[in-house]
Amino acid sequence: MADLSAFPITRRWPATRPGAIQLYSYPTPNGVKVSIMLEETGLPYEAHRVTLDADVQTPEFLSLNPNNKIPAIIDPDGPDGAAIGLFESGAILVYLAEKTGRFLGSSAADRYRILQWLMFQMGGVGPMFGQVGFFLKYAGTAVTDPIPRERYLNEAKRLLGVIEGVLDGQDWIAGDYSIADMAIAPWLRGLTEGYGVADLVAWDSFPRANAYLARFLARPAVQRALNVPPR
Repeated sequence: MADLSAFPITRRWPATRPGAIQLYSYPTPNGVKVSIMLEETGLPYEAHRVTLDADVQTPEFLSLNPNNKIPAIIDPDGPDGAAIGLFESGAILVYLAEKTGRFLGSSAADRYRILQWLMFQMGGVGPMFGQVGFFLKYAGTAVTDPIPRERYLNEAKRLLGVIEGVLDGQDWIAGDYSIADMAIAPWLRGLTEGYGVADLVAWDSFPRANAYLARFLARPAVQRALNVPPR
């Protein structure tokens, strides 16, 4: 049986299946990236619900992710058979893709094409769409200055235009279905369903992005992962 006692987080969220990957998350766009990858690959995992307020500030969670953000994982069967803890959703996706040999392309060129779109999500889509949510749904709604709202809405529309363009003639962001799609598509769902700003970002004017999100959501593994861990 795997020994995870070296990870303080397991004292707050005990592992009932210590031989499985331990996922510490919440079903936000960033959180479900990893649960989708785990479902797509079939890797055994155990999901622990980590709330976005009190739980991420605890010493136990901070021992695994000092940046107090979900998701994070422990893989008891890491490199060279030693357990490893990881945070940052993009890094976890790359790690799991390399571990399984799946969803990171079949050539070096594929790999870099996929990684550039993963970075596009991490550096652009996630932060910008997140600011849209902050200023139009959460605490930022109290801000009366229209400039932040307009800036982030305009940037969200620009990024949607980039996604619309790359989908011309192909079903997935970087060719075949990959971790780039697992990173980007949950944020499209978050923008339109979670934040409820479809009209404000002119979502219907991006037909390829609409069809892309529908294809993504039709995948059985995605459907299983969207509420992992349960809210």
